[in-house]
Parts: sequence; C-alpha cells; structure tokens
Amino acid sequence: MNPVLQTILRTMVWGSVGLFVSGVQAQGFPHKPVKIVVPWPAGGVVDLAARQLANRLQTVWSQPVVVENKVGAGGAIGAEQVARATPDGYTLLVTSSALTMNAALDPQKSTETSKELERVALLCHAPGVLIVHPSGAANLKELIANARANPGKLSYATSGTGSPAHFATELFKMQQNIFALHIPYTGAPAAMTDQIAGRIDFQITNATVALPQITAGRVRALAVTSTSRMPLLPDVPTLMESGVANYNADQWIGLFTTRGTPANITEKLSQEVNKILTQDAFRQALAKSGINTAVPGSPIEFDKFYKQDIVKWTRVVKAANIKPE
Repeated sequence: MNPVLQTILRTMVWGSVGLFVSGVQAQGFPHKPVKIVVPWPAGGVVDLAARQLANRLQTVWSQPVVVENKVGAGGAIGAEQVARATPDGYTLLVTSSALTMNAALDPQKSTETSKELERVALLCHAPGVLIVHPSGAANLKELIANARANPGKLSYATSGTGSPAHFATELFKMQQNIFALHIPYTGAPAAMTDQIAGRIDFQITNATVALPQITAGRVRALAVTSTSRMPLLPDVPTLMESGVANYNADQWIGLFTTRGTPANITEKLSQEVNKILTQDAFRQALAKSGINTAVPGSPIEFDKFYKQDIVKWTRVVKAANIKPE
C-alpha cells in the first residue's frame, strides 16, 4: 500500500478511536464523586450559589458532589488548585468576578491561572448596594454633590484593596469624576460595623451582607449596582436611574474546570447547568439572597463575557492606579 495512504488511514483510525473514547468518557461521566472548589468562605454569596448547584447536580448524577472551601489570596489559592488538577471534569471551580479583577490588577501573576481554567457556565449575578448611615445623604445625587464639593473629605469602605467592592466603587468614582478616601478592611463584616457606627461615609457591598442591615434600619440604601431594580429592594433605584450612565458592577459567579478537560465533558457540564438555571426552585433559592440567576448560555459565550470583563476592569485599574498588595 502507498505509504502516504497508510499514514492517512492510520490517522483516520486513531482519530476515530479518540472520538469514540472521548464519547464514552462523556456518556459515563460522572462515575465517581465530583469536587467543587469554592475559594471563598462558607456562608458567603459564592458559597451559597455553589452549594445550591452541588445539591442539584448530585440529584441528577446520583454521585456525591462535595463543596470544598479553599480560602486565601483573594480567591487565587482555590483557582490555582483547580488549574493544576487532572483535566477530567471531576474537579470544578465556582468563583466570582474577583477572578477577572485579579487578572486586571496583576496580569503577570493571574494570566497563567486564567489560561489553565476552562469556562463552563455563567451561574448568576449578585448585585451590590451603595449604602450610607441613616444620617447621611438622602439620595445618590446628594452624595455625589457632597463628594464634589469636598474632594478627599468623604471616606468609603471596602472589604479590601482589589476586592469586588473596591473595583465597583472605583468605577463609580471614575464615572462621576469624584475623589473620596479609600478605607480598606479585612472583610465585609468589619466594614459594615464601621458603616453602622457612622465612621464611614458610604460603601458598596453585596446585597447578601446589606439586606439585613437595611431592613433593620441601621443603614440606608441609595442605589443598586445592577441594571435593573432588585425585587427585594423595589424602592431603591439603580445607579443608572440615579444618573450614573452605563453603570453595571454586579458580581458575577461562574463555573470553571481545568483546561484540557475533554470538550464533550465540558459541554455535558454546561448542558446540565443550563437545565438547573431554568428550575424555579434554584432561581427562588438564590433570589432569597438577592441573587439573580444567569441566562443559560454556552462555554463560548461565557468565555467571551469573561474576556470582556477583564478589559472593563483593566480600564478601572489604570484610571484609579490600583496596585496589588
């Protein structure tokens, strides 16, 4: 037989075998427990979404789906664990837009981790709320006017330099051309404590943290960071409604796996998640904490969204001159 023809036939055979094996892998997936790494503390907004997802995947697959909280370095430690895992779909990552913010803040350090993570599905969006002390500004226009009249005299709290709250506030400041003093805390609870005490002028924090304090009257909500009003805060306008054009700083939460995972396993994961996103019970469970379920989409669509988010936050990092700690 012609050597060239032999090579072509051999390539076709092994290609067919590869496709067959890959197909069998996807059909039998999962045949053992799956682990979801959450690089944030238990009880937080990302953990809540991950556990709701894990419970439903476990029911569908009839296999244990274990959530492991691997906290540290702004979500980087958990993300790196999944990036280094065996690419077989059995180690997953549920994390937030902190991943793209870290990539914008420290590209050299974060790029490799980002490259080693396969985008699977966008799960949900967690709106932030801009809050003040009850004795503070009555509305967002008043807060902005005060900040412009007194540059550098107003202070704002965040859960740390480079945190989603920090980025969201810097985007607000950049778009409104105002200057306020950044007071970074070691976490959202400490920042909220000083907000309630009136030692901080304002802050943007996630709705899960803010809602109990707003309901109790300890803080006042001036605006939400999403493009539409929150059902749990129907009387609180969005920042866009309050005059901040094109503002959107929701914290997104998504599902990732290790780069190199067979494409049909990634696709199977995506399809299962998309089914869950349409379930009323899942949507309602997240809505109780002010979290909005994402529109079902493909891994390609999530990857495009992810890359656009890095571009968005890179502009904020440069404009605000934010430096990694």
